[in-house]
Formats: sequence, C-alpha cells, structure tokens
Amino acid sequence: MTAPNIEAETTVSEPAPPPAPAASRKHGEIAALLVEQGLLKEDQLVYAARIQSKLASPKPILDVIKELKLVTDDQVRGIIRSNLRTIRIGDLLIELGLITADDLQVALSIQREETPRKKLGEVLVKHNFLEEQKLIEVLSLQMGYLYIEPEFAHIDRILFSKGAVQSYKDHNFIPIRVEDDEILVAFADPLDHNDIDEARKLFGPYINTAIATKRSIHLAIKKIKPEQDKKLYSYQNASAVRVVNDIILAAIEAESVSDIHIEPMVDRLRVRFRRDGVLLLYKDYTREIIAGLTSRIKVMCEADITERRRHQGGRIFFEHDGHEMDLRVSIFVTVHGEKIVLRLLNRKNELLQVDDVGMSPRMLDRFRSDALDCPSGVVIVTGPTGSGKTTTIYSCINHLNNPETSIITAEEPVEYVIDGIAQCSINPKINMTFDESLRHIVRQDPDVIVIGEIRDEYSAGVAVQAALTGHKVLTTFHTEDSIGGLVRLLNMDIDAFLISSTVVCVVAQRLMRKVCPECASIYQPTPKEYLVMGYDPRDLAGAAFMVGRGCPQCDNTGYRGRVAVFEMLVLNEPVRDAILERKTSHQIRQVSTDSTGLVTLFEDGISKAAEGITTIEESIRCLPRLQKPRPLAEINHLLGK
Repeated sequence: MTAPNIEAETTVSEPAPPPAPAASRKHGEIAALLVEQGLLKEDQLVYAARIQSKLASPKPILDVIKELKLVTDDQVRGIIRSNLRTIRIGDLLIELGLITADDLQVALSIQREETPRKKLGEVLVKHNFLEEQKLIEVLSLQMGYLYIEPEFAHIDRILFSKGAVQSYKDHNFIPIRVEDDEILVAFADPLDHNDIDEARKLFGPYINTAIATKRSIHLAIKKIKPEQDKKLYSYQNASAVRVVNDIILAAIEAESVSDIHIEPMVDRLRVRFRRDGVLLLYKDYTREIIAGLTSRIKVMCEADITERRRHQGGRIFFEHDGHEMDLRVSIFVTVHGEKIVLRLLNRKNELLQVDDVGMSPRMLDRFRSDALDCPSGVVIVTGPTGSGKTTTIYSCINHLNNPETSIITAEEPVEYVIDGIAQCSINPKINMTFDESLRHIVRQDPDVIVIGEIRDEYSAGVAVQAALTGHKVLTTFHTEDSIGGLVRLLNMDIDAFLISSTVVCVVAQRLMRKVCPECASIYQPTPKEYLVMGYDPRDLAGAAFMVGRGCPQCDNTGYRGRVAVFEMLVLNEPVRDAILERKTSHQIRQVSTDSTGLVTLFEDGISKAAEGITTIEESIRCLPRLQKPRPLAEINHLLGK
C-alpha cells in the first residue's frame, strides 16, 4: 500500500487551544477537545469512563460517549477535521480503537529502524497492525477527504481515456467523474505531490480529491483496461488471423493459463483465460469479428468451416519461440454463436518427478513403495477435469521409464511426448478408438500399460484383465474421492473379486490456488469458518494460516500458482474384504481410515493451509468434506510432517 504521507511526528503550525483539564486529557486527545469545545461536559466524560471500565469487552471511550448519546458522529468528525494539525495519526487510531498503544510503539520502532524510512500508515499495514481499508477510512475522516470505492460502472470512460493505464498504476489514482466543473479523482495517497502533479497534468488544476485503497484503484483499472487501454477490437482494425494469434500468444506468455474461452455474447465477443483454475477476463471484441475469428480457428484445427449447427473438435499446433504448442479445440454451438475453448498442452514440455507433485513425505514414500514399485496391479488417479491427474500420471510414467521396461499408452490426446515409451493418440475419425487400441496393446508385450481414462466397462475390464496377467496398469477416473474410484468400478459390473485382487492404489487429487508470497499476511479463521470446517480452535493449534491481500504480482487476487492436494488409498486386507462384501462407500471409507491411515483430501488441504501454502477459503471451496476431519496434529503425524 502507498500510505498517505502523514508521519507520527506531526508538527503544529497554529497556536494550540488551551489545554483541557488533566482528567479530560487522560481519556485521549479527541475526548479532551470535545470538552474544550463545550460539546461534552467534564462530568459526562467521567461518567462515560466509569461505564467503560465496567464493560465485559473493552471498547474505545469515543464509542461509549456516542452510544450514551452525549455527542454525535458529526460532532466527533467536526472536532477531528478542525484540529487536523494537532491530532497525530497514531493517537487517532488508538482513540478509535483500531490499534493499541503497544501496537503504535512497536510500529514507531520499526519505522525508525527501516531504511528507507516508511510512512507510519505503510508500516502499520505491512506488519498487520491494521487493515488498509480501515486506515483509509480513518485518514479520510482525519483529513476531510471523501472516502470512495471506485466502481467500474460509475467511472467516466472519456475521462479515463485521457491518461495511460500505466500512469494510473504508477501514481495510484483514477479519475471518477466531473462534479461542478471539477474532476473527482481518487488517490491512494492524496498528500503525495508527485501523484497530484501527474493528475493535474492530465485533468487540469481543478481537482476534487478523494481517497481510496490502492487495491480498489488497481482493481477498477484492471476492469476497465480491456475496454480502454487495450481498446475494443473491431473487424476493421484487426484481421481475424492477427486477433487469433494475439489471443493465443497472450495465453502462452501469461503465467499459469490452462484454457482460453472465446464466448459470443448478445452485444460482444468475450475472451477469458483460466488462470490458476479461475476464469479472468482478457478482452472484449465487437460482434462483427465473430464470423472471421471462428472460421480462422476452424481452419487451424481442421474442423468443417461450413458447419455451424453441430459441435466440433480438433487440435492446433502453434509454434512459439521455437517450441511447438499443442492446443485442444472444442467448438460448442450456443444461441449466440459458436463458443470455442482452447486447452493449452505441452506448455514447456517439462515433466515433474514424482517427488515434486506435492505429496507429503510419508504419503510419497508409500506411493513409491506400495504402488509404483509393485510389479503388477492397477493404479488409479482420480479427480475432476483440471485437477492435475495427467501431470501425476506422467510423473509416474517418468518414474517407471527405463531401458528394462516396456511402457505403452493409449491417450486422447498424447499431451507430453516422452522418449523411450510407445504412445498412441486416439483418433476416432479413422476408427482408432480406445477399444481398438486396447485390443492391440496387450499383444505388444508391455510391462506397463497406460490407459488415458477408464470410460466404460470395456476399458475397465481390459485394465483388470491386464493386471491379472502380470502387467502394471496406470489410468485415471473422474470421481470425487479415492473411495469413489472403487465404487465406480463396482458399478461397472466388474466382479468384486477382480477389483480386490488387482487394484493396488487409488489416488484422488485436486489443485488449489497458492497464497501469493508477495502479499501474504497472517490470517485468523472466523467462527463461521471453524463451523464449516468442523473444527474447534484447539484442534488447529500451531497452524500458521495465511491470506493474500492482493498486489500487482498476483493481479490483486491474493493467489499465485497452484498446489496439489491428495488422498491416497493403498488397499490392504480389511479394505479388500470390505470390497468383497460390497459394503457401502461410507463403510469402505471408515475401514480405510481406520486401517490404512488414509488422510482425506480436506485434511491434506487443511494441513497445507496450516503451513500458509494455500488458504482456508480454498480448502472449503475446492475440497469435499465427507467426514469430520481429525485434529491438525494427528493429520500431520499421518503425513509424516
């Protein structure tokens, strides 16, 4: 945050009013000024102090005075604004109950020691003594500036277009609207002369100053940026070829973009990028470019450009910096036109090692020894689309790949090309289907068979039969958790005996956003979050929860990058018996938890949140909560932390 330019050592340029009686002064500067100005009587202040001392929960004296209706909010604001030069920001924050005297002393000590010397407000926010928004509200009150939260819909676009987006970002201000021949401009620091001068260069000398948080200013700029700074593209000023190339290049060069969504709307064409699992707006285009852009993508992915009534698909190979990118294309017919989604594959052609996928130490050891190093059996990685299953499967292939092992795959499509293994890309257009490929795979003398996904009874049967004949099989499922993978096989009419005999491990996983390291701050869960999680605060003793406040590095989201969370079930005799007895998923889960040391997805997520890697919010948003979680200490013991 760029804290307003107010130091703790505010000087007095006007004669101070006569001092208030000592009895008034001990209750704070503002209370004393209320007495001096005749707005509050001395005995009323004493009475309020007596009430304050009897309260079960501490409360600032000003709040007590206002609740007793001895003074009004307007009177307090008037006192503060008429005595701006005599009330120091630190004292004001204490009297308003936003920080303690001890907090102020620590902050002042930090301020003196840091080089270069920072403003007091910046120190208070950086070291988590105070939230930025609370500080801005107080400074607005103290300095008499209008406090405003810039709203995208309320910002004058013509005014905004007079300046460059980078200038707004560098100087932390944004024009809002014209009021009585003056331009209302919101500043993060209305006392920074450089920022004021920059605004006056753009809008002239008649500026009405408002104050806002740096975060809200940058969010407003970001929302307007596709429309103003990057312009609304039209068919006349950009060819479809150029627009498609620009979109793909922007996605490739952006950090952590997995999908491009090109969506025809009633009045525009919207393009969004899925970044770290969340869709974010990239640009809006006029509708007149839709036909040309759609046709261009169809040509690139070899789809039928004349067909507009049926869904289609294809692939694009796009070269960038000497590296060939692979994009999977899905074309879906909607009432407003054809919606196109491009999934980016082979982004940097980097394969993770099993050690680097994000498993905890004990889980990783068990996965290697009890699953990957077993000579035969089925290993299933399960989770929804976009949960990182492919990355985990390829890390397993990489682990098993050696000159003594024959590995063969059937994938749709091949996402990473690995030297030393035989990879088959399914192509239904030429009748190279999963069924056809699986029939031939078992005749290729493989040691390890990789089936991209178990889709039906046939592929499930092939996987089980291959494992029975001594092969190791790696595959994926789309189920909510590890137990769901077993139940799904049972529901495919695979004999329970075959499942219990061949499946050695089921790993469920999700991807969760990581806290941005640049703006991470300590976080205390709310009572509601404890309730939703099913925890008592004592169960999470020793946790160091964090949350991102938002910064330019993370586009003010508070998140940057993603981390995987896992639930690993290694089948033992009690679990196999439960399968043979066709127990319910709840019963199998209970047996697994009791006998295998299974740590649930939610428990692994909470463990990572307690380390400050991700957040409680992400754990609640992304992970299933199918049973009451165990205390943090017990979870970490099971994970080997």
